Amino acid sequence: MKLSKEARNGARILFNAVCAGGLLDESKVRQALGALEKRRPAQSQQILHEFHRLVRLQIERNTATVQTAVSLTPVQEAEIQLSLRQNFGSGLTANFSINPELLGGTRIQIGSDVYDSNVKNRLARLSQAFER
Repeated sequence: MKLSKEARNGARILFNAVCAGGLLDESKVRQALGALEKRRPAQSQQILHEFHRLVRLQIERNTATVQTAVSLTPVQEAEIQLSLRQNFGSGLTANFSINPELLGGTRIQIGSDVYDSNVKNRLARLSQAFER
């Protein structure tokens, strides 16, 4: 779907109105969507589509997916979450999961950024270095 400049700007204005200090305010999002539905401006579908994209990206930026090879203790999870919040902001939430394929180490994804320190990838890089 090709967005018009007006729709993109409208969605950006709407998005900025629902963000407080870089954090989404869920009640403001609901109010904004209600107002958009009531008024039904021209290009409302395009505005809604772009607004949804902006909200999704903001949620992804504020969500860390932490994968480990073994389960972590609650203390370890709290330490990782505290460290992530110190580095990426207080609005960050962390989701922890176990991925035995990692063999060891951690893989953290925040938005489109991936921080990877797992054994499986280290072994793969070492193997590639020997093949050269």
